[in-house]
Amino acid sequence: MPQLTALDAQFLNFETATNVANIAGLAILEGDLNRADLQALLEERLPYVPALRRKLAEVPFGLDHPYWEQEDDLDLDYHVREIGLPPPGDDRQLADQVSRLHARRLDRAHPLWEIYLIHGLSGGRMGLYTKIHHAAVDGIGGADVLAALLDVTPSPAPRPLVDPERDEPPPSALAMVGRGLIRLSANPAQAVRFAARAMPHLDEIPVVSMLPGSHLVSGLARRLAGSPDLPELPSLPAPRTPFSGPISGHRRFAFVSLPLDEIKQVRKAFGVTVNDVVMAVCAGALRRWLAAHGGVPAQPLVAGVPFSLRTAGDQGHGNQVAIMSAPLAVHLEDPVERLRHVQESMQRIKDRFSLAPARWLREFSESMPAALMGLASRSAFGLVGMASGPINVAISNVPGPQFPLYVCGARLLTHYPVSVITDVSGGMNITAFSYDGSLDVGVVTDRAMIPDAWEITAHLRDALDELRNLPFRDGS
Repeated sequence: MPQLTALDAQFLNFETATNVANIAGLAILEGDLNRADLQALLEERLPYVPALRRKLAEVPFGLDHPYWEQEDDLDLDYHVREIGLPPPGDDRQLADQVSRLHARRLDRAHPLWEIYLIHGLSGGRMGLYTKIHHAAVDGIGGADVLAALLDVTPSPAPRPLVDPERDEPPPSALAMVGRGLIRLSANPAQAVRFAARAMPHLDEIPVVSMLPGSHLVSGLARRLAGSPDLPELPSLPAPRTPFSGPISGHRRFAFVSLPLDEIKQVRKAFGVTVNDVVMAVCAGALRRWLAAHGGVPAQPLVAGVPFSLRTAGDQGHGNQVAIMSAPLAVHLEDPVERLRHVQESMQRIKDRFSLAPARWLREFSESMPAALMGLASRSAFGLVGMASGPINVAISNVPGPQFPLYVCGARLLTHYPVSVITDVSGGMNITAFSYDGSLDVGVVTDRAMIPDAWEITAHLRDALDELRNLPFRDGS
């Protein structure tokens, strides 16, 4: 009888005609995959993947967050679909098709996922686009869902010997209402507790951290509470860019694969992390794009970087993620200075996060009455988006397996993330996934703001080449 957490419900509540909470992946496979074979594989494995066998059970009058209800009769003809690309079946046609699929909201009357087999791709390949709602999984949970479809050899693994666990049915409508009223009566006390706990962390919260005095208040609150000194976070007003402001309902998608060994060459030469290199490559690419589209701002962009709140061995369901704001030094012309700026900024955020995990978003969500969350989320997104938003771009780097994987015997060549853009997080998302010696990068943009997302992917390649071709310079 799992119930959506307050944070899970936020991803349902903020959805509008333009803000859509789909997270997805585009797998490129070698050869052609048969729909019947994929459905047979899913039939066998879905009982062991809770996120794909559950649908929403709403609470009457919206008094509480919905529950997950197990769907025992999954309609795989509905969930598994196939389409074909017209000749020549190139990558741009594939990306255009994914752009259209990704902008469509999922039907909440069904379990919140869809898979599309995309035939007709050139070079003897095919696409496999998998979409799931962010309310059902976060980045870690999404990787687990994907792993359920994959094998480490061309021959599918045998069925597990243990029987799958079953969910308890959700409470009756009357019991849901009773529980919702109890939670509603407790919300004022929760709000007070949240306010007290949030004071030392005001400088972590987007929008709030930009208010005058927020850093001073949070530092004073930590000292009064006897908390250890924490690394100071920079005040980050997000500059206005062509991809700031309310987004439309249309998407653009593009992708590129960068050799992971080239990323590691830069990492080793400059003594930084792989993630530092990825962030610096994104900064270099965005600087190039901005220079060609209105000019480079005189200050850093603000990147929203997700951090997992899961502890080691935590297999709990639902979203356990926080977004931290990080400066992205597009204003610096020297690529080494950009890299060093990224290194310093990310280290400061990691040091702060390791001492005090940013749980404010989950706690804030839990402090609000469920009946008000939907309206509050949509209103907040609208107001913040109109004011340009606290974040310019969302950037994420997800480590993956460094060995070949297979789907129904077809080898997985590359896997490109397809993520979320919103009014608040900006009209661009860059997400990277490392797999089998490659860094596979998916770029999602708002079509009205950035009509050609392929410009960004070309600049990513150029920015990596720029770093690789530089002599080592000690930035100390």
